[in-house]
Amino acid sequence: MKSAVETLNPTRVRLTVEVPFEELKDSLDAAYKKINQQVTVKGFRKGKIPARVIDQRFGRGAVLEEAVNDALPKFYTEAVNEAELNVLGQPEVDITELKDNETLNFTAEVDVRPTIEIPDYSGIEVEVDAVEVSDEDVDKAVEELRGRFASTSPVERAAEDGDVVTIDLEAKVDGEVLEDGVAKDVSYTIGSGELLEGIDDAVKGLEAGGEATFTSELKGGSAAGKESEVTVKVTQVAKRELPELDDDFAQLASEFDTLDELKADSRKRLENMKQFDQATQAQERVLEKLLELVEVPVPEKLLADEIQTRKHNLVNHQLGQMGLDLAKYLEIQGKTEEEFDAETKEQAEKGIKTQFVLDELVNKEKLNVNQEELTEHLMRRAQSSGMSPDQFAQAVVEGGQVPMLVGEVARGKALAVVVEAATVKDTKGEVIDLSDGDEDEADDSAEAADADASGEEKTEA
Repeated sequence: MKSAVETLNPTRVRLTVEVPFEELKDSLDAAYKKINQQVTVKGFRKGKIPARVIDQRFGRGAVLEEAVNDALPKFYTEAVNEAELNVLGQPEVDITELKDNETLNFTAEVDVRPTIEIPDYSGIEVEVDAVEVSDEDVDKAVEELRGRFASTSPVERAAEDGDVVTIDLEAKVDGEVLEDGVAKDVSYTIGSGELLEGIDDAVKGLEAGGEATFTSELKGGSAAGKESEVTVKVTQVAKRELPELDDDFAQLASEFDTLDELKADSRKRLENMKQFDQATQAQERVLEKLLELVEVPVPEKLLADEIQTRKHNLVNHQLGQMGLDLAKYLEIQGKTEEEFDAETKEQAEKGIKTQFVLDELVNKEKLNVNQEELTEHLMRRAQSSGMSPDQFAQAVVEGGQVPMLVGEVARGKALAVVVEAATVKDTKGEVIDLSDGDEDEADDSAEAADADASGEEKTEA
């Protein structure tokens, strides 16, 4: 077999392959054997029909077609390996010449990973939010904890802000009650903003047994996004009573003995959360800067497939579960279809570029993934998916997605290398040292900016 490579553009090549006919022998033998098992000829036992009879009865062309279909993947793979190509997706194959007992010639056009030059990234500088926790932040956190330990007691008066009311709801659109627009015995805290817009004004001032009607845009269900006439009936008004903020509350709500200890712990927790957010922000901004430094051509077909995958996942999974279609979603978002398409393309392109650049960094920095790192990543992915680690691991293995997970971990490590080399300052001008931070955040940032799971499978093909 002889092969040659022609570069069509930075992300696409054409392979020209010439195969001497004798190299088709194994595939021809397999073709005769397969046809033997599929057909019957009077006077011959099944599977024992001579090749010349098959040629006479069914045509040599049918045998050649079967043999070529069997042989092409093997010869294509050999040509790819010989040329040391890093191909993406499936090739477009064209048989240019097939002469019986002489030769098989074909071409294969396929996308390839572009050659990427990683520049010196040590000069990257980014600014992030400073970690600041105010007394008001601590008080708010303690107040939220206090709210979780509130008790309620029914009262015989009109509902006020902060009260917990038990209500029945009925929603109509165009005068018709929706099938999923009736709810009974719903508990709602006035002022929480957890239900429909306008409900607070409707129920305030009502006593048990009172009802009111208001207009609101539905947030979910079969008529999500539509204006609805909502009737609310109050069946009970209850006063919400908060526990006193003292040492007894600290002992009730936590493992601490005093309120001061509880507040100190709340402050520390808030600081840790903001430090995590700061690290994530740094990684995202460093990645943005890195992508600006690198020229990354994106294969057109890969980009088109990724855009289609993202739209399919949004429409058929996320919006489908919410009872929305794309048109209604765009109406709610206040976007035109053109704006949505442009945003989706931008996100898909960034995901592909991110993967290409970080994969190149993995190779340049010779980064490896050990079993412990892979296991930790698997545990995090299992937790975010709502599956047990064993269930998630089984699904990953059965789906052949172990290489995908390894790639995610490796890209996270690559991003961590760049972040460590960058200069990160907060809004106060202080240099932030992220070198001792956990690589989990970088792992998650790389994964978030990367193509989604199905897109990754395409790019790893």
